Amino acid sequence: MDPNAISPNLDSGIKDDGQAMLASSPIPRTVVPFSGYSPGTIVISTKEKRLYLVQDDGTALRYGIGVGKQGFTWKGTETISRKAEWPSWTPPKEMIARRPELPDRMEGGLNNPLGARALYLGSTLYRIHGTNEPNTIGRAVSSGCIRMANPDVMDLYQRVGVGTTVVVL
Repeated sequence: MDPNAISPNLDSGIKDDGQAMLASSPIPRTVVPFSGYSPGTIVISTKEKRLYLVQDDGTALRYGIGVGKQGFTWKGTETISRKAEWPSWTPPKEMIARRPELPDRMEGGLNNPLGARALYLGSTLYRIHGTNEPNTIGRAVSSGCIRMANPDVMDLYQRVGVGTTVVVL
């Protein structure tokens, strides 16, 4: 077993937006100059470990993210196919094969690895989601999903809708 692997607390915990807002990102959200994509597009730079939400005025909101660890990175264009508040988590069979101690399913809550919100990407297994471990922001630690601190994913969640284009570089 990977000594750096993160084992979720099997008690999903409460669903509390106020508590979730306390887990700030180690990488502050900022507004930066940005061009080359249509307003409303989400652009994810896995190399930079940053997510950009393109605005109308030649800027983007820049958020810190956690990305896939080596061997779990991917690139491409997807659309947000579904949004969920306090999502439940069902680890894919591939993850359970690597980490048999994981639960078959976990209800949403503060201890759930998907955090306070999830944005599902097309028909893939990947999501942009919150995390119960904000210290992983800025690092390559996931199985391919894009992690955000709960306050940041909650902010992004209210700004975008189903059908939003997501470009992963």
